[in-house]
Amino acid sequence: MSKLLNSVNSPQDLKNIPVEKLPELAREIRDMLLDTISKTGGHLSSNLGVVELTMAMHYVFNSPVDKFVWDVGHQSYVHKLLTGRKDRFETIRQYDGLCGFTKREESEHDHWNCGHGGTSISAALAFAKARDLKKEDNDVVAVIGDGSLTAGMAFEGLNHTGHIQSDMIVVLNDNEMSISANVGGMSAHLSKIMTGQVMLKIKQEIDQLLLAVPGIGKEISRYAHKIDEAIKGVFIPGRLFEDLGFRYVGPVDGHDVEALIDTFSTVKDLKGPTLMHVITRKGKGYEQAEEKADVWHGAKPFNVSTGEFHKKKANPAYTNVFADALIELAKEDEKVVGITAAMPDGTGISKFGKEFPDRTFDVGMAEQHGVAFAGALAIEGFRPVAAIYSTFLQRAYDQVVHDICLMDLDVTFCLDRAGIVGEDGATHQGLYDIAFLRTLPNMVIMAPKDENELRHMLKTAVYHKGPAAMRYPRGSGLGVPIDAEMKELEIGKGEVLKDGSDIAIFAYGHTVDWAMTVSAMFEKEGVSVAVINARFAKPVDKDLIVQYANSTRCLVTTEEHSLKGGFGSAVLEALQEEQTVVPVKCIGLEDIVLEHGAVALQRKDLKLDPEGLFETIMTFYGSVAEMAASGNGKKWVAGNGKKSIVGNGTNGNGKKHDLTVKQTLNG
Repeated sequence: MSKLLNSVNSPQDLKNIPVEKLPELAREIRDMLLDTISKTGGHLSSNLGVVELTMAMHYVFNSPVDKFVWDVGHQSYVHKLLTGRKDRFETIRQYDGLCGFTKREESEHDHWNCGHGGTSISAALAFAKARDLKKEDNDVVAVIGDGSLTAGMAFEGLNHTGHIQSDMIVVLNDNEMSISANVGGMSAHLSKIMTGQVMLKIKQEIDQLLLAVPGIGKEISRYAHKIDEAIKGVFIPGRLFEDLGFRYVGPVDGHDVEALIDTFSTVKDLKGPTLMHVITRKGKGYEQAEEKADVWHGAKPFNVSTGEFHKKKANPAYTNVFADALIELAKEDEKVVGITAAMPDGTGISKFGKEFPDRTFDVGMAEQHGVAFAGALAIEGFRPVAAIYSTFLQRAYDQVVHDICLMDLDVTFCLDRAGIVGEDGATHQGLYDIAFLRTLPNMVIMAPKDENELRHMLKTAVYHKGPAAMRYPRGSGLGVPIDAEMKELEIGKGEVLKDGSDIAIFAYGHTVDWAMTVSAMFEKEGVSVAVINARFAKPVDKDLIVQYANSTRCLVTTEEHSLKGGFGSAVLEALQEEQTVVPVKCIGLEDIVLEHGAVALQRKDLKLDPEGLFETIMTFYGSVAEMAASGNGKKWVAGNGKKSIVGNGTNGNGKKHDLTVKQTLNG
């Protein structure tokens, strides 16, 4: 570790370094970022861009007494290095290691857990107001990227802050990008501010000349200022923020650490809200990341000297298969349009956009707007496909309910990153979408067992009358053959992949492949296991569920989703509605917060891999066999209060069963 950085174990240590030495420290920090992230992967370009900004904040303010709120939090790596976490920095985003975002449980210097954009101003305002109510005097600083200003919540925070007028600083980190290039009027406005600096300089020089006129200079200057007020928007940058109630300062060079320190020192004691506009370059200091900041936003492990990513041979990714299938559908149907919310590359919509730029809409970090936009397009006869990460669709729940489902509109939701996402951790896990969509009227929910079935499901969803959602995981598919033509599947019908007489596994989505492996493992033990590809979580295939409830000893459901309200719950509800009694084991995730780490390690820990599933199902099956051998009858109370007696523990086919139970896997 380099000499200067080695001496910094707290913000106070940083303050002991002379200002003229800070550029050297910045170089050392960038070297450490490159060295570590090249091995672990992580958010590279955004962190390279905020090195000087982070140093200046910690140099001027007194963390953790003064509170920093980082929007999204993916640009907080430098903050972690300067706040006593550099000795663990090589564990960033690793299993049981440092989180890739700010996390209150990790450090007293982290005041706000985040991972989604647009929340920082609202949180910072609350911290500032709480300070006022408690009659304290600490500073509060929110750091938000220009990309996050496309989020409606950010404007809600700006509006309320300007109204309350609490003392706080909003640092606008303007690098012209969120993950991909920014879109919309705010991006254009910030560009105009930069252009306006030339005009501002001219105005200031003219004012100095007027003041220098003997005798009448001040009077001329006063009238000039009145004229200036009338056309202020032409000359004064940041007029929008000033109209919202902020004092606008900037733009400031975000890589001039001395200028940043001077500016922070000036504005920290100002009254009311201040917006400090800082210009940074995403990927600063690493040529490859500067040239292609979007590619290096979430970098995979790479070779620092060549800039080449370490490639592993892999099957086609679900995202790419989705993009290709959408393009195929769009070639045949001019009404198909693609929508994304600031994630064109991550969702595959960028690939669609190259083929159909006029039918591609990146709405910015604005999922609520995007969903309502899709609904109105559907009313006008189009077939909108909204490709949004599972975790981000949560942000538009009201619109899914109010603007889509209640009107029964033909909108397709393609939920990428459904299930366990790995290193991005708790804020990005796609573990709740089945539950929050399944209760909605008119909604159809499906998940493919592999990348080939994804294509058929996409066509099914697009041409289904009414709203439909398809969820699929992050990463590579199974490498199965791809059918030449897409076909529509029958809504609500599962697929029997393997018949069996002892256990029936109803597997949902990508857990089907694991269920097939588990079935083969049971066959070696002399246990006959049926595997059903459920396909749909709403509506579920009641006929198949009842059929196997009456022909096997027990049912098992598998899903990579929270057990609360998930696919297993839907199966239990179907059994109750049909007054059918059978032992049931629901396997998924318990009511927990799942942190970051490699997906394979997490699945193993949760016993969601084939070996873990086999162990869990074998234990359950053993208890079912033991209860059946005892011959004890049980009572089952249905949801309508009626009691169904299961005689001597049989269901009519001679096999013994206990009451329907929901047993959950304790991860």
